[in-house]
Amino acid sequence: MTAEHFDVLIVGAGISGIGAAWHLQARCPGKTYAILEARGAIGGTWDLFRYPGIRSDSDMHTLGYAFRPWTGAKAIADGPAILDYLHDTARDHGIDRHIRFGIRVLRADWSTPDARWTVAAERDGVAVTFTCHFLFLCAGYYDYAAGHAPEFPGSADFRGRIVHPQHWPADLDVAGKRVVVIGSGATAVTLVPELAKTAARVTLLQRSPSFIVARPAQDRIADRLRRWLPAKTAYGITRWKNVLLGMFFYSLARRRPARTKARLIEMTRALLPAGFDVETHFTPHYNPWDQRICLAPDGDLFAALSHGRAGIVTDRIAHFTSEGIALEAGGALDADVIVTATGLEILLLGGVAVRVDGVPADPAKSMSYKAMMFSGIPNLATAFGYTNASWTLKADLTAHYVCRLLRHMDRTGLRQCTPVLNDPKVQAEDFLDFTSSYVLRARSRLPRQGSKLPWKVHQNYARDLVMLKWGRVDDGAMVFSNPA
Repeated sequence: MTAEHFDVLIVGAGISGIGAAWHLQARCPGKTYAILEARGAIGGTWDLFRYPGIRSDSDMHTLGYAFRPWTGAKAIADGPAILDYLHDTARDHGIDRHIRFGIRVLRADWSTPDARWTVAAERDGVAVTFTCHFLFLCAGYYDYAAGHAPEFPGSADFRGRIVHPQHWPADLDVAGKRVVVIGSGATAVTLVPELAKTAARVTLLQRSPSFIVARPAQDRIADRLRRWLPAKTAYGITRWKNVLLGMFFYSLARRRPARTKARLIEMTRALLPAGFDVETHFTPHYNPWDQRICLAPDGDLFAALSHGRAGIVTDRIAHFTSEGIALEAGGALDADVIVTATGLEILLLGGVAVRVDGVPADPAKSMSYKAMMFSGIPNLATAFGYTNASWTLKADLTAHYVCRLLRHMDRTGLRQCTPVLNDPKVQAEDFLDFTSSYVLRARSRLPRQGSKLPWKVHQNYARDLVMLKWGRVDDGAMVFSNPA
């Protein structure tokens, strides 16, 4: 059977894949493309996650696309509103007509003589094959099949229900029930105030505290600008305002960590009743931005704690019991429902196995080029967002740069672009300077970054903007070859 061929294949119809398709249509209008989506709907994360209160952990003026203004009332938006935004974007730009649903990509084989990828996939258990000139992986960075679920001793003895937020049961009703949420990240911080609206009691059980910052769900400046200016102009100004504020805060936190940490804890203390044990429950052992900072829109978590609708316990789990959880420090938490908001499992390249001219190519043994490509692997890019800002900011720049690569190859008549590490002065470093558990667990599966450009991962939108939009494409590290 003849494989269907496209100039570009995009894997994943989530926020990155839809954005990549828009860039291709706008900047490389002559290119044919298709989006291969393993699931039956677009939206990625925003279609997969259905737990109560699911929302963005970044403002929508930066998580939204640069080319499509976010006009929703809330800057910190809920999951259904974000999903509507993605559906509208795909429909209005005709991107939805290019999506092939139910196709799970398994392998990709690069052939230098043919200058193309052969992509092996399956649909309903039946093998399907595609070929393409450029492969753009936009499937995110975590395993969609299962989240991180540590083994808790005695969990089989618990007579209630144990659920993971990544697979929230549609029939679960917590009204009048006692709920324990295990975790301290963004998912747990989102779940607790939402569940507390109907549950008899919700307890956040954390092994160690995280930084949590209250932020207005609505952006008043954005609202005013929309009244005075055209939607696109108002959106652009708000987007840059939020980008610059985020960069300033991140820079301040890294330059003056002790001072920033003290200020964040002071802000938290002001939102809680006098005498609340902030030292135990809201004083992390790490510095700001060693891990991602959680948002509490309009301080909803602090309000739930202040009004007694929710509680917080900082301790380790000894074991589960038939009635709940026994704690290492003594005591127990009774529960009808236990929610294990224990994080994600990183899955690089969406689990696609890659070979170059018949030889397996493991990204974990390569060097990351501009945080989007890999040394020795030609004509392949992946969307990987920022850890200290909105995912879409970096995904947008990545898609723009891929289009620059494609146009350069068209102009020069060369068919192959391969990052090549040819500078002996480049030293290998961890790909992500982050201490979050999901990153540490996946360290051996991640590529390395270099000590200098273009192998260095910035986590800085302004610097990436200059490098990826206006920097040289033919920079010496990117080797173009394979004449047509």
